[in-house]
Amino acid sequence: MPDNEPEVTGFFDPATSSISYLIADPATGTAAIVDPVLDFDPKAARTSTTTADRIAQAAAARRVEWILETHTHADHLSAASYLKRKLGSRIGIGAQVTEVQKTWERLLNLGADFRTDGSQFDHLFVEGEQFRLGSLAVTVWHTPGHTPACVTYVVKGGRGPACAFVGDTLFMPDYGTARADFPGGDARRLFQSIRRILSLPPDTRIFVAHDYQPGGRVRDHGCRAAAVEPARQGRRRCGRVRGVPHHARQDAGAADVAAAGDPGEHPSRRLATAGRDRYVVPEDSAEPPLT
Repeated sequence: MPDNEPEVTGFFDPATSSISYLIADPATGTAAIVDPVLDFDPKAARTSTTTADRIAQAAAARRVEWILETHTHADHLSAASYLKRKLGSRIGIGAQVTEVQKTWERLLNLGADFRTDGSQFDHLFVEGEQFRLGSLAVTVWHTPGHTPACVTYVVKGGRGPACAFVGDTLFMPDYGTARADFPGGDARRLFQSIRRILSLPPDTRIFVAHDYQPGGRVRDHGCRAAAVEPARQGRRRCGRVRGVPHHARQDAGAADVAAAGDPGEHPSRRLATAGRDRYVVPEDSAEPPLT
């Protein structure tokens, strides 16, 4: 691997078409995990750690310092708390997660004991913050739109190409972008965030958090920025980059509240905003997993 380029391994979850990543510094063995998925069976209302254990096993020879969330997730549960206990890592997320917590505390009636100050996480990253992952340099970009708290982690090693972990802000070039119709979503900010990501050098490797494989396309765990370079010149659309995404809305009206009330979104929203598995009971418990 040339010039200390970050080693990246993807872990695909077919149930949600999500991709978690293990980033490793080949020089020091230091590593981070991005957007780990906690398996959830909605019919049985039970969780499992199969996917998380695969990631942990792959990281066994590494020193995992960080578990990095690009945003709070509406479509899957996070295994961050489980992996923190298992690996002794710190959990980091964008500082604007407090906005998300305040919004969903009200919509989901999470109760007076629910803290909306982000203190459930070990670190809240601000725009432009930098930290080291061994010999790798990581810069945090605030890239809101899908949610107010979305961030992109730009990882650089030596003179090699950077890796950008963009969460849901961008999907694969044949699919488009994230939705912006959740409470707190903003299509204009999403558009600005996409343009910022597309300003990265052409050799940057962009790693997306979902791959929905339209048309039965073979799964890929990430796309190079060169693949979306034409979008910068306006010759090709990637989520309709000439305007706002086609499925994005600006108004936070009744449909947003209805989306918040979708039972399918309750588990992930409650866990993600809490930053821990406070609503999940052990597998051998007879109690329901949600309050």
